[in-house]
Amino acid sequence: MANALIQSASDAPVFGSTPRGRTLSTRSTSMSLTNATVHLKCLQEAIGEARKSLDEGGIPIGCVLVHSVEGIVGRGHNQRIQLGSVIHHAEMNCLENVGRKPASFYRDCTLYTTLSPCAMCSGAVLLYGIPVVVIGENKTFQGDEQHLKNNGVALEHMKSKECEDMMKRFIETNPQLWYEDIGQVDNKEKRTQSRT
Repeated sequence: MANALIQSASDAPVFGSTPRGRTLSTRSTSMSLTNATVHLKCLQEAIGEARKSLDEGGIPIGCVLVHSVEGIVGRGHNQRIQLGSVIHHAEMNCLENVGRKPASFYRDCTLYTTLSPCAMCSGAVLLYGIPVVVIGENKTFQGDEQHLKNNGVALEHMKSKECEDMMKRFIETNPQLWYEDIGQVDNKEKRTQSRT
């Protein structure tokens, strides 16, 4: 699958292994996963997915999965409301849309999400061995980030004002839908997402 964000295999990031698991290297110096330009372009794709969800009457969270050679291989957005689903968070929807792949495939991917992933979505990241997660924002909700870090997943925080503002507006106008989405009864229930 050709992708304008990652032009060629020679520019794409590749993953190696260390005693702890996965590390990141590049085949060329012109692009790396820590390159802010690449992160911003891929995050913009995830933001586009979040807007789709909002336009459909859903929760504005979006996600894309980027393979180191193939580029964007999956897209998704929160569809809990649209599908009446308990599991179609943006990350889960994105992985569903990727389809069935061998485990080795996911180890060459980076997940871009507009919001910090919850415990369920973090579990999917760990299950499939996705080594890098790029997060648009984590001020409106900080998910299971420590669990991801403790299991060797590299997290990149983009601190996107656009992602944060979109979520703040949604939470202000739809608090019940938001608390349902994150598994809380209301904003008074202080529930930690951390699994220690």
